[in-house]
Amino acid sequence: MELTYLRTFREVARRQSFTKAAEELGYAQSSVTMQMQKLEREYGVALFERFGRQLRLTPPGEALLKLAVQMLELYDESKEAIGNQLDGAVTIGTIDSLAAYYLPPYLQKLRLKHPGIGIQMLPDSESNLVNKLKEGEYDLALLLDRKPADPSLRCIVIREEPLVLVAPPGHALTVEETIRLNDLNGCELIVSEGSCLYRSTFEKVLREHEVSYRIGFELGSLEAIKHCVMNGLGIALLPQIAVEEEIQRGTLASIPFEHPDLKFHLQLLLHPKKWMSQMLLTLIGLMTDEDAEQVNRRLSEAL
Repeated sequence: MELTYLRTFREVARRQSFTKAAEELGYAQSSVTMQMQKLEREYGVALFERFGRQLRLTPPGEALLKLAVQMLELYDESKEAIGNQLDGAVTIGTIDSLAAYYLPPYLQKLRLKHPGIGIQMLPDSESNLVNKLKEGEYDLALLLDRKPADPSLRCIVIREEPLVLVAPPGHALTVEETIRLNDLNGCELIVSEGSCLYRSTFEKVLREHEVSYRIGFELGSLEAIKHCVMNGLGIALLPQIAVEEEIQRGTLASIPFEHPDLKFHLQLLLHPKKWMSQMLLTLIGLMTDEDAEQVNRRLSEAL
């Protein structure tokens, strides 16, 4: 039995008229009559009785009205609760630099809008992020890439995310006006793990231009990489958001180096069949500075 019939039944009982209920609900009177006949067949009793032109509920009708009001109110409450995801959860897959330096302010704003939300943020490698998103383990993924990471996924480019070559203050490469690739010849690099996309791209650029380099340390922690650079153990290519505080404090110095192949973008990835809860729309809207309608439009254009 459809809730529509109960909603129509409630309106007929309020108006004490099939005609007035039909006008209020925008139905033909015959549709209201048909729905009430089906409802009476479902329960096996007469729900209405007529006295002249007056329509009123039978005792079974009175009992059903009390229950129908409760059922419809509970249904409306369920739509609001589930639609707003007041007690929902979101699982985000991302890379270390974005987990530590980009996402926290947006997650704080999301918690203010949805206090009951549970949040899982799981740092992972770029390749694992894409695969796990396809398998449904993540609600969304954030990574840095030069082009859409996978054409089968929805991709929203949030912004260009600069990469910065950093060295300890006073390093010879930091005092030049401009550094070219050949100036990096013989440099000692401190790098993140091999699956890091901007690391592999940087090394590819160096090899293609026959610039010699040596990997001094390979570390899994951005903080460890930064401290090794501060202590003069080498130079490192890192996202600007991960080093901007240290550069401002003067504990790290930027090397004036740019290359067109090292232009990366912060990308938000979604499975094309992912159901978009209000909570997810809110989070994406916070990151893109858009409202829910604009986010929906962006998502429809993202494939």
